[in-house]
Amino acid sequence: MAKLDIDWLHVFVEIYKTQSVTRAAERLGMAQAHASVVLAKLRTHFNDQLFSRTSHGMEPTPFARQIYADVAESLDKLASLSGSRAGFDPATAQREFRIGMTDISEIVALPILTNYLQRHAPGVTVEAERTSPDSPRRLEAGEVDLAVGFMPHLEAGFYQQTLFEQNFVCLAAEHHPRVRSRPNKRAFLAESHIVVTTSGTGHAIVDKVMAEHGYERRVALKVPSFLGVARIVAQTELLVIVPRRLGEALAQQERVRAYAPPLPLPTFAVKQHWHERFHADAGNAWLRRTLVDLLGGKALR
Repeated sequence: MAKLDIDWLHVFVEIYKTQSVTRAAERLGMAQAHASVVLAKLRTHFNDQLFSRTSHGMEPTPFARQIYADVAESLDKLASLSGSRAGFDPATAQREFRIGMTDISEIVALPILTNYLQRHAPGVTVEAERTSPDSPRRLEAGEVDLAVGFMPHLEAGFYQQTLFEQNFVCLAAEHHPRVRSRPNKRAFLAESHIVVTTSGTGHAIVDKVMAEHGYERRVALKVPSFLGVARIVAQTELLVIVPRRLGEALAQQERVRAYAPPLPLPTFAVKQHWHERFHADAGNAWLRRTLVDLLGGKALR
């Protein structure tokens, strides 16, 4: 029997947590082929399949479930004896992170994050995907590293951290024939509006406040995404309420102007969310700190 290598056990733990050889390799900064070779060696050493491929990923066998806690605890003890957990060096790391986000975050956050990674973590890449009702499961399974947005219904087992507070602005075409400055309430409600129906953005707050105060907008258009809304506003006489950071970004891209809405709308927190299983992962922790610094107002250079 081959001597058991501690590095093999790290592969075992990551496959167990992520239910994926590919994701385990990404987290450990190794090629997928090497992780597959290590898994084969582990299977030989323990004389057990350890993981079986299913429609839900690599499911652990009863034996793997039996030894996981002891293996993970042993690796933690070894890490503490050496003075620290396995570190993450962004300058040399080769890793892909998957981030669930809304279309708003694609516009507001991705350019900032991408520019930072190009300068400070050139081997780190990001795959963005749209948040959905399946996002909690994907976070728990390790298929997604972080989710950014307004997700108030996550259950136990998840961490969350506020990135920034957000409020709203009203967008109108730069040469709108009637809206040349901040509209009053009567003028605002007299205009035709766009309503964005996407979830996970905190935008439902607007509809709730409108209903509570008995305000009724003349809705001329409903769209499923914020991605094209500025172009529509610029080329029509429609108004739209959007989160402030998005509105400021869109005002730089299209011939639109942002005004404070004439109705009292509350602020809401945009947060990042992750599952407790990956709270101690060095790469995940680095990504979380980076997003807080980049989006929370701290200047990173």
